[in-house]
Amino acid sequence: MQQVIHPLKEPLHAKLIMPGSKSLSLRALLLAALAEGVSEISDLLICEETKTFIQALHQLGIVTQLDEKARSCIIAGGAGKFPNKQATINCHHSLLITQFLITACAATSGVYFFDGSDRLHKQLLSQLIAILIRQGVQFIPSDVNKLPLTMMGSDTLEGGEILFDNSTPSQIISSLLMIAPYARSPFTFKILSKENNPYIEMTCTLMAEFGVLVHRISQGQLLVPTPQRYQARDYAIEPHFSIAAYFFAAAAVTGGEITIQSVNPLQSKQIDAKFLSVLEKMGCHLQQTPHGFTLKGPKTLNGVEVSMKEFAHTFTALIGIAPFAQSPTRIAHIGTLQQKELDRLMAVKTIFTKIGIQVETGNDWIKIFPATPLGGIINSFHDYHLAMGFSLLGLKSPGVIIDHAECVNKIYPDFFTLWQKLGENTSVQV
Repeated sequence: MQQVIHPLKEPLHAKLIMPGSKSLSLRALLLAALAEGVSEISDLLICEETKTFIQALHQLGIVTQLDEKARSCIIAGGAGKFPNKQATINCHHSLLITQFLITACAATSGVYFFDGSDRLHKQLLSQLIAILIRQGVQFIPSDVNKLPLTMMGSDTLEGGEILFDNSTPSQIISSLLMIAPYARSPFTFKILSKENNPYIEMTCTLMAEFGVLVHRISQGQLLVPTPQRYQARDYAIEPHFSIAAYFFAAAAVTGGEITIQSVNPLQSKQIDAKFLSVLEKMGCHLQQTPHGFTLKGPKTLNGVEVSMKEFAHTFTALIGIAPFAQSPTRIAHIGTLQQKELDRLMAVKTIFTKIGIQVETGNDWIKIFPATPLGGIINSFHDYHLAMGFSLLGLKSPGVIIDHAECVNKIYPDFFTLWQKLGENTSVQV
């Protein structure tokens, strides 16, 4: 699918309701499913991944009632166990769902078959499987290291000390943290990384809000005492700042303003809220009111030099407005450049060269020089980050067409519907 981006004739002035954070949505859904009692999770991000997760919980016997229009889900928790002792779980494309649910099912003495897409079949699960085997969980076949697999859960995980090296993904640690309160003895997690991981911090904070405390013994050492139990509660998910970043950037590049629902970015659980500080350096003004949070764009954008190591998910929002700044923008420390990130960086360089924007790149940095982008078809490479980021160019330059625009359905199916409304009407409320 191709999506034509229409330039705005005037600075936009819009009031929007942003969808909830995906990371918070999935964690809150799981904690509610493990809790004692009935919870309502509101302001959810409704996308392929959250719907897949809710369907998986249903397959495990958790009673769920999803209202997509209201963006809420009522969940009757299983008190640390899943009612169904046999289930087939399709994780589709999501490695995060796979890791969260395999770990959660490990503490229920059932037999669970996990499968997913061909792409997911290529993802190794060796590290998580090895940890769970030491906790008394069995896998079929015994030497399996990726999907599909069958798991025989243990009635109770053993607990004890687990050491994580610098290469351990945060989602593995988060998945183990969330099931730890139901172990036979306390879990101690020793994390060798010297830096706090924002997603682990997010998990610990959310666990506390559902009634389970994680003690920080020292830097990189976490203790989850037992027994503890999650308590049901009504929980509203805060706005998804890595999606909101594109709308804030739209206001910045057009000299307009965007207001979203009331939220305090300084208290956000999401590290991507730091993107707002970059927009401030570029000349934007932020205003918090009881009725909403507003960003006002400047008449002229300043180029910046910024490290995005901590909030690299918003990298593509910045590259979408950098050509319109009055001086070059250099983005350093884009993140841990695995193959996916390297491919994205090379794609950005290729696209900018095609549309007449001068760039320089290094191992983990890019410098973008001011210029007016040419129109044309921009290949998103089926990457929703690129599709949304390069849509910003079309708000100022005519003729921008995003190819493979349907890739945004994975994260935010309504993105281009809302984006078009920004171009048709300078006062939009959704």
